[in-house]
Amino acid sequence: MPSVYIPESITVHLGTPNSNAANVTVSFPDYIKNVASSEIYPTWPESALRANIYAQISFALNRIFTEWYRSQGYSFDITSSTQYDQKYIHGRDIFGSVNSIVDEIFNNYLRRQGSAEPLFAQFCNGTTVTCEGLSQWGTVELAKQGMTPYEILQYYYGDDIEIVQDAPVQAIQESYPGYPLEYGQRSNEVRYLQIRLNRIAQNYPSIPKIPTIDGNFNAATASAVRKFQEIFKLTPDGIVGKSTWYQIAFVYNNVKRLAELNSEGLQFSEISQQFPNTLQMGSTGDGVKIVQYYLQVVGRFNNSIPPVAIDGIFGEATRNAVMAFQRQYGLTQDGIVGRQTWIYLYRAVKGAGALVPVFDVTTAQPYPGYTLRSGSRGENVSLLQEYLTAISLNDSSIPAVPITGYFGDQTYNSVISFQRQYGLAADGIVGMETWNRITSVYKSLLDSSELRFGQYPGTVMQSS
Repeated sequence: MPSVYIPESITVHLGTPNSNAANVTVSFPDYIKNVASSEIYPTWPESALRANIYAQISFALNRIFTEWYRSQGYSFDITSSTQYDQKYIHGRDIFGSVNSIVDEIFNNYLRRQGSAEPLFAQFCNGTTVTCEGLSQWGTVELAKQGMTPYEILQYYYGDDIEIVQDAPVQAIQESYPGYPLEYGQRSNEVRYLQIRLNRIAQNYPSIPKIPTIDGNFNAATASAVRKFQEIFKLTPDGIVGKSTWYQIAFVYNNVKRLAELNSEGLQFSEISQQFPNTLQMGSTGDGVKIVQYYLQVVGRFNNSIPPVAIDGIFGEATRNAVMAFQRQYGLTQDGIVGRQTWIYLYRAVKGAGALVPVFDVTTAQPYPGYTLRSGSRGENVSLLQEYLTAISLNDSSIPAVPITGYFGDQTYNSVISFQRQYGLAADGIVGMETWNRITSVYKSLLDSSELRFGQYPGTVMQSS
């Protein structure tokens, strides 16, 4: 997940991970109260109690932040087994001293200075079992010596730890965006994917490095995904569905050692967001253009969605179109594009037709420097197909084409149709003149200066 928060609830498996045991879902504070009452004694000095509870909170948050179990396909967040996690006894009584301390600090946790993830605060009882982390009985002696909870924690985990206070509380949200990531998409999730793949490539050098981490699912990203899928026995289609997403997450957690006391650490830049996750009145930029493009695509098949210009400005017209979309799909009609509306927009676009492109609508690339023709392959062919398909949404005389990266008969026919429509030599070959004309029309569509979605041009438009 992109940020650390305190979950409203946590799902506990009442046994070892692979055991046939029940799952129970309880509030996070109640879970910590239960663990603390099961692991430590209410008669211990308060500093010892607090130090242990900080460790228990941080341990649980690390499991949730890394999606440790869910990334392996389990339907729970943590187990009740001390062999793997921390002790939880469902239905047990809670100690009064533990109850009051947890109510005060349940939304505080430990992390290393400069790292974003909650510390994997390993601990053991310190008598029958010893470990590299905190000794529960050892905290009692340190507390009797007058150490504060923070000093006790530093004693075991190092001087570079810090206590984060008043973290936000919200429902657990899985990191998988809710739809497959594939070539041409642009989002924060794609950026996280690129960061993870590049780090994994350090341990698996056959995975090609992605040169630019920009949130744009380009050919280099697709190539890295396919190689990852080959290595880990997944379907090598270059598409990041739920199984590929969580396999990447699991491998990333392991190579970074995020669920270990000696974690490599997760830098804040690795979880920062390049694009706003919520768009609303007053928002501007590329993300708004993508929403406007999606709305136009869906509106082409659904007349209840009013047309909007793709100008990157979230004004009244865009808000009305968003509300109309939300009304059609049974969503809260607030005119705000949050996670759920994003997911439904994407699904609606994909459902509008197999040839509808879902891609970066914010730029048009310059001529690649060589001719594209039948038999050509590569990212520039994919861009050509994207541009032609986007233009086809406005001009029915130009056939849409699949985004395959291969210049076959469908692409040839679409190029011929474009050349005829725009007064070019109809040879089906994309040289500099044809490329520049295609990208000019495409860019004009995005800028809404020559052409709006749904408008047939009527006459041949000249290059400016």
